[in-house]
Amino acid sequence: MTPEIHTPISGEELAHVFDDQPVEVNLGTFGIEDWVAIAIFWLMALAVFLQFFTRYVLNDSFAWTEEIAIYCLIGVVFVGSAMCVRLTRHIHVDFLYRYLPGGPGRILATVVGLVRIVFFAYAGWLFYKYASIISDERMTTVDLPKSIVFYTVIAAFAMMTVRAIQVFVQDLRRGYSPLEKPEAFDGSEA
Repeated sequence: MTPEIHTPISGEELAHVFDDQPVEVNLGTFGIEDWVAIAIFWLMALAVFLQFFTRYVLNDSFAWTEEIAIYCLIGVVFVGSAMCVRLTRHIHVDFLYRYLPGGPGRILATVVGLVRIVFFAYAGWLFYKYASIISDERMTTVDLPKSIVFYTVIAAFAMMTVRAIQVFVQDLRRGYSPLEKPEAFDGSEA
């Protein structure tokens, strides 16, 4: 195992690090789903902290915190999935495209894009049907309707569908997708 080498730095050199211009932050690259996911995540983190604090510090836990944390996790996963669709960050296998010629690879990538759009739309519709069947159910420990969670997931699938359409159109305009040329998207292209 190679030992880590730490270059000694003086206090003077360390102080000059703060003279550098701060990097400009561009919040325009984030979509609405990013902000919603982070808000739900912090609500979940607060519920988990409250659960930990009341259980282990006060020795009298709030029963509702676990249920709220679970429902927040569901929201983070599905709303975060919309973010992953927009950024094309879901797991995909591009191995086959390395061995396909350009034309068949492009056709297959187009079919995959269309199937993805149809899948998200159909899953959202199925979830809507499910949510409408059990719309009267209430949460176990909190007197709120479970439909809050269900409609959040439906909205996430709708956003995934919209983002999948946007990615599909971008891929068509560009002439290739991350499946065909992953190096153009992961920074390894020279």
